[in-house]
This record gives sequence, structure tokens and C-alpha cells, in this order.
Amino acid sequence: MATNTAPLLPSSTNSSPFTNASKLKPQPSLSFLPHASHLTSTPLVLSPPQTAPTVPTVISLPLYKTSSVVPHSSSPPPRPPSTPPHVHFFSFLRLAIHHKNLPLFRAVHALLAKVSDNSDHSIDVVVATNHLISGYISFGLLTDAQKVLDGMSEPNVISFSLLISAYANEESVSERRNCDGGSFSSARLFSRMRQLGIHPNSFSLVALLTNCIRSPNTLLGHQLHALAIKSCLNSSLHVSNALLRMYSKLDGIDIMLSLFDEMSERDTSSWNAVLIGLVEERRYQEAFDQFLEMQRTGISWDHYSLSTLLTAATEGLGVFHGEAIHAGALKSGLELDMVVSTSLLEFYRKYGSIDDMVDLFNKMPAKDITAWNSMLNGFMDHGLIDSAIEVFDKMPERNSITFNSLLAGFCKNGEGNQGLDLFVEMFKKRMPISDFSLIGCINAIAIIGDRKQSEQIHGFVVKCGCKLGPRIHSALIDMYVKCGRTDSAHKLFEKWSHEEDFNFALNSVLSSYVRAGHPEKTLKHFISCCKEFEPSSSLFMDEFVVATVVGACAALGFEKMGQQMHCLTVKSGMAYADSDPTIGNAIVSMYAKCGNLEHARTVFDQMVCHDEVSWNALMYGYLLHGQGDRVLDLWTEMKRLGFKPDALTLVLVISACRYTTSSSVNACHEIFLSMKNLYNIEPTDEHYAAMVEVLGSGGYFDEIEKLISNAPFKPGALIWRSLLEICRLKPNPVLAKKAMQNLVALEPEDEATHILASNLYAASSRWYCSERVREEMRSKGMQKIPVSSWLIHNNKVHRFYTRDRTHPRSKDIYSGLDVLILECMKNGYEPDTSFVLHEVEEYQKKHFLFYHSAKLAVMYGILVAAQGDVVRVMKNVRLCGDCHSFMKLVTIYTGREILVRDTNGFHFFRNGVCSCRDSW
Repeated sequence: MATNTAPLLPSSTNSSPFTNASKLKPQPSLSFLPHASHLTSTPLVLSPPQTAPTVPTVISLPLYKTSSVVPHSSSPPPRPPSTPPHVHFFSFLRLAIHHKNLPLFRAVHALLAKVSDNSDHSIDVVVATNHLISGYISFGLLTDAQKVLDGMSEPNVISFSLLISAYANEESVSERRNCDGGSFSSARLFSRMRQLGIHPNSFSLVALLTNCIRSPNTLLGHQLHALAIKSCLNSSLHVSNALLRMYSKLDGIDIMLSLFDEMSERDTSSWNAVLIGLVEERRYQEAFDQFLEMQRTGISWDHYSLSTLLTAATEGLGVFHGEAIHAGALKSGLELDMVVSTSLLEFYRKYGSIDDMVDLFNKMPAKDITAWNSMLNGFMDHGLIDSAIEVFDKMPERNSITFNSLLAGFCKNGEGNQGLDLFVEMFKKRMPISDFSLIGCINAIAIIGDRKQSEQIHGFVVKCGCKLGPRIHSALIDMYVKCGRTDSAHKLFEKWSHEEDFNFALNSVLSSYVRAGHPEKTLKHFISCCKEFEPSSSLFMDEFVVATVVGACAALGFEKMGQQMHCLTVKSGMAYADSDPTIGNAIVSMYAKCGNLEHARTVFDQMVCHDEVSWNALMYGYLLHGQGDRVLDLWTEMKRLGFKPDALTLVLVISACRYTTSSSVNACHEIFLSMKNLYNIEPTDEHYAAMVEVLGSGGYFDEIEKLISNAPFKPGALIWRSLLEICRLKPNPVLAKKAMQNLVALEPEDEATHILASNLYAASSRWYCSERVREEMRSKGMQKIPVSSWLIHNNKVHRFYTRDRTHPRSKDIYSGLDVLILECMKNGYEPDTSFVLHEVEEYQKKHFLFYHSAKLAVMYGILVAAQGDVVRVMKNVRLCGDCHSFMKLVTIYTGREILVRDTNGFHFFRNGVCSCRDSW
């Protein structure tokens, strides 16, 4: 503690404060206050006198007021009442603070120091010093305020409380350094105050409790709570509310609730602290129940109460609660409050329509930048990019969050080029480039898929000295994956050294294998991580990693591994989350793609929360099995429960009409025409392609031509590919030729298009044209994905290719298949050589047909599967017609059931009949 520099004078109990200075009782001096070093650079220089104090020439302060006329009298004239000098000083201090005039403040400080030493008037030094502390704090000069406090001989609780509050509210570390380089803190000041025997008041306690929240210190918070009880300050509502806020932030929700129950007096701030604590802990229903109790006790809510509950509704409670809170805002007249309106915008951004947001936004009497950013994000969430750009252009002010939101919106809507252009504009305008900006640019390049730009942005990150944090690191890995640079992604993944966000990077690497068509590598990599970490550990496994791994199981048809992942999510508590259906959706899709519709429906029914993806996953499962009626039943149930469909939902519903037991072309056409009016969804290529398949299955080729010609946009490749597929099932050479010409014109560089054209030429025996297309593919470096079939046995993927002899049991497979073929031929099987798309002799065509990959896989399944087990085979292309006919006869000869999944759906063969009713 600093020592008072004033000399110690002899004391006199009877001395008057107006006697000679040499006989005065020593008064606390203000000469120690920091002024000399600061006043040298200011125009208000107060030169201290050598012998006697003089009035400064720049500023004259009236210390004594005397009469200008002295009456002739033998007795001394009566002295008029004078204004104490400290009144003038305090007035000037307040004036300097009000006008933010630091030189004037320092001048008054200096004058106070001299007057306290030399005047005949007493000044309450403690009060004056507290005024100076408060003033320096208002100027943000905590170091000077600290020096004033250090020089006080008898500080009181107000002196310490002022500075404790200042340090508790100050976020800048540089302001907490004193001249010796040591650091001050509110806790150290509080401890010093206690050592001096000064009892704290409610303000100092509240200030220190606030500091415990900003710099989490649970131990100190508990000690302050004990001190509040000991000093009976816990009865102060101000202190109790601060304790509530502290416990809500320091993971002491249960303690907070106990303290809240013990409070004899509560106000709106008390209830708000409880609401905020519960919402931050994601205990949304409890928060809403407390809000109802708050209403029953007659405590009026404010905008903080409503905005907190709206956050709960947005993040978990849902539409009903959010609309109820909105009604409460209307009732209390708080709907147009800035905080409430902004929270409502976020709520309707998730659960409402863009029209709801626009209507609310237009009603707001005042709009801050947060509201504008919410509208921008809302338009981006609904895919209305032009409207979002219009909002961006009209914004009265923008900050870095605005630019980053627009950049993220471009990436969310697949507009990588616009996102990259915006990042370049930000760089040219010298906008702050944060990690969010870099991640947005990296994601934009990932969408574009440009290998060269991926190298440039990585070089930019390194060159600008940006720290390779976990988010940027994982974004770079994901970018390399999407740009086809899998090796670079794996090398970057091997350099991972961060303790957090490992799961983001891992998910990118796992998904890279799925993108490359190697889901078995995804499972292999995941299993190696399970050996390093606890399988249920959150260090590497989150809902996204689980969804990727479960998706790989679905792609392979590996139901056993999928079941293990299902059990793992149940054990770890990740399955069936109240507010996040991601994992449940992935498990439903996995069971459906593995052919187990019963388990898929069971998991769907057990899910606490559903979204559009949940319904789409189950619908798609039924569609894979050709159960159109079940899809339409789900569609009816979905509408009854009030779920709004998305674009994919309507694609599935329209496609389901192709597989219904009754003719539903008219109903399908009504759904197609009412999309815009009923659901505000514009028909796209996918919807038109689904309609083409439905009409084509009924042979309505004239209607197909009208549909395509009346489309409001130029038909895309998907529509022409669907038409070609229909022409394969129900031959129509004219339309097939037209579709192929348009398809080749639209996608001249697409490998699948060239293969389709080559196969069509070969099917019509135009071998020269077919070979010419294949030669063109070879010249362009295009490679056909090898046709393969596989099955899972002993937790291993057994993959087969046409005429493949690499399998260890090839000899047994080919011997058994030859026997099967002979027996089937005795029962009427005749190889259909029209499915051989090569110009070879007829006997060679039969040889090609006999050893298709699907036949090899089925034969191996029959050899290894236990009696009574279904032989499950997966295929990466459509099952050919010859294999389809052959497998129906195999089920008769062997008595085995065969399940084949191709790119179009499932074929369940039993007793010579297929579940697809020969419409594969």
C-alpha cells in the first residue's frame, strides 16, 4: 500500500481548522495525487508557488466571497456567508466529466491538491478523493484511479467499490497494468479492502460476482456467497440476483434453483436469471414452466424474458411455444421492442415462412444491424439469393458479420463463384478477414471444386500468417476432398494436432471414401479410430461422424455393422435426441437401404422429434421396395400432423404413383400442378423427371411430350435420362433418339452419358457408332466405372466383377454356377443375348451372360449362407434382364430366397416370383 507523502504535524485537540497552519491538526493532504507528470503537456499549467499559494492565471476559482465596500466602523464588519470551496471543486469536476474534458479535470485535481494543503477551509478529503477516482474511471484511466486510491490514508468502502466495479467491467488487459508492470484485479482489490478491515457493501459484492462470471472462477464465487451470508448481504435483492446469474453461468443450475427457491423477494431480474440459466443448459421445458409460474405470481415479464423464451422455442421447444410467446409479446405491447422483434425474426426464420419475417421486419419502428442480418440470413435459408443481396445493398450499415453471413449464405446455396467474388471484394476493401471469412472462402472453393484455387487459398492462409486452427484445418481437409485431392486431404489430416474439433476433420476424411465409391474404406478407417479412442467417446464421434459411418453401412448394405452403430448411439445417449433427429434419420435410411423396412419403421416411431428428412428417409425406403401405397399413406399422415413438405418430399410422392396398385396418374398430376399454390414449391427437373416416369409407365407418351414442351425452363439432363429409361422399358425409337440427342448435347463431358449412348447404339446393333463413342471416351481420358456386385460374409465385403476369377473360392463358385445354369436351362431358362452390348459371336454372348457379376455373387451367397438365410446381394448398376430371369428360376431350383439391391431398388426373389412384378 502506498504511503501518504504529507508530513506528520503535531496534533492539537482544541485547535480550530482556521488557525495558523503551524498549529493545525494534520489534515489529509491531496498533494500525493497524480498531477505533475500529466499537467506538463496541457495548456492549463498551474505553477506551484515558492512561498505562498497564488491563484492560477488561466482559471480563477472563487475561494472566498468578500464585500468590495468596507463600512466605517470600529468593529470588524460581519463576514458574509461563504460557499465552501469543495462545492465549486466538485462542480468543476462534474463539468469536466460531462464534457469529457480531461485537461480541465486534471487542472481541478491539481488545484484540489494545493487547496487541501494551504487553504483555511477544510475539505472532506475522502469525498473529494472518491470524486477523483470516479472521474478517472469515467475517462477510462484506471491506472490513475488506482494511484489515487493507493495514496489515500483512510479509504472507505465507496473508494474500493468504485475501482472494484471498474476493474470488473473492464475487458482490456492493458488497462490493468500499473507503472511497475504488475497487474491489478477486482479480486485483489477486494482482498486488500478486507485486510484493511473495511466491510464490503452490496455494490462491491455484485461487481466481484460479475467478474466471476466473465473470468470463470467457481471457487471465488462460492467464497463470495459465504461472505454474503456471513455479512447478511444475501438479503439484498441486488446481491441475490448477482448470485443467481453467477451460478447459472458456472454450471451450478441446481444450486441456482435452490437459491431461487429460498429468496423471500424476487423481481423480474431474478426470474430472468433463472430463465437464462435453464435455456443455456438446454432445459427448455423447465424454462417455459418457470415462465408460467412467473405469470402466476404476478411478476411482469420484460423484453429479456420474452427473448430468452423465444431462444428456447427456436432451439428446441418448437412452433407451439414460440407462437404462444409471440402472443404474450402482443398482449404486453413488446412485440415491436428491438430485442423481442429480433428474437422473433430468428424464430420465424426457422419455423415460419419468409413472408412472416418480412411482415415482422416491416413493422419494426427501429432496426439495428442484428435485425438486418437476420433478414439477410432468412432469405439465404429460403434460397432467395437475389432478395438477400437486395437486403445487403439497402443496409444502412454493415459489419464483418454482415459480410460473413452473405458469404456463408452463398456457400449454403451452392453459389461458390459468388462467394469467392465476395471474399475478393472484402480483401480489396480491406475488410477484417476473420477465421469465418477464410472458412467461407475455403467452402466456396470446395463448391467450385477447382484444384488450382484450392492450392491458392491454402497458400494464402499460410502466407498471411493465419493460425491453422481446428476449424480452418478441417475446412481445408474438406475442400481437398471435394476438389478430388484425396491424397492431400489425408496428408493434412495426418498433421492434425488440435485437441478439439477432431471429429470435423475425421468426418471429411470418412466422407471422402464414400464420395470416391469406397464405403468399405470408411468403415475400416472408423474402426481404427475406435481402437484408439473409446467407441462412445465424444472426442472423435459426433452426430455427423455417426451419420457418415451409418451412411457407409447403408451404401454397402452392411446391416450388421449398422446395427452395431445403432446400439452404440443408444449406449452413448446420442440416439433419438429431443431436438436433433440427424442420427435417427441416418439409422432409418440405413435399415431401409439394407432391406429391413420393419426396423426402419420402428426406429422412426421411436424418434422424439421428426423433420422433413425423417419423413423423406422412410418414404424413400418404401419407394426402394416398390411400395407406392405405403408412401402415399405416409404422405397423408405427414399432412395430418402439420408437417410441411420440401421439394424432395414431392419428388418421392410423385414417384410413388408409379408403384401403386390402382391407377393414380390423375392424382399424381394434381399434386404436380398444385405444388406452387399449396406448398410454394416451384417444380424443378427432379419433379418433371418423376412425372415423365409415372406417365411413361402407363404408356402416355403424348402427354410426356406435352409436359416437356410446356416446361417453364429448358429441360435438363435428368428429364431426358428419365425419358430414355422409359423408352428402354416401353420401346419408342423416336422419343429415345430425341432424348439421347438432347442428353449428349447437354452433358458432352459426362461419362454416364457416353456409356448410355454407347449402350443404346449397341442395343440397336449399331456397333460402329457404339465403338466410336467408346473411342471418344478413351481419347478424353474417361473411364467407365466397373460393374460390380458384392455381399457381406463374416464381416467382410466380397466383391465380384464380370468373369472375375480373383476370389479365393472362384473354382467352387464357377463349378456351382455351371450346375445351376444347366438346371435352370432344363426348366426353361434361355439366355437373352440382347443384353450383351458387344459385337461378338452368339456363343460368346452366352458366355458373357453366364458369368455376370450378379450371378457370381448369388452363387457365392448360396455356398456360404446358412440354410434358411436370405442371400443378400448389392449391385452398383441396374440388374440386367437376363440375370433377373435367371434368379427367379434359381429360387425354384434351390429353394433359397434372394434379395438383390440395384441402383433402382430392391428385387426380392421367392418361389420364381420377383417383388418388382417384372418392372425393373
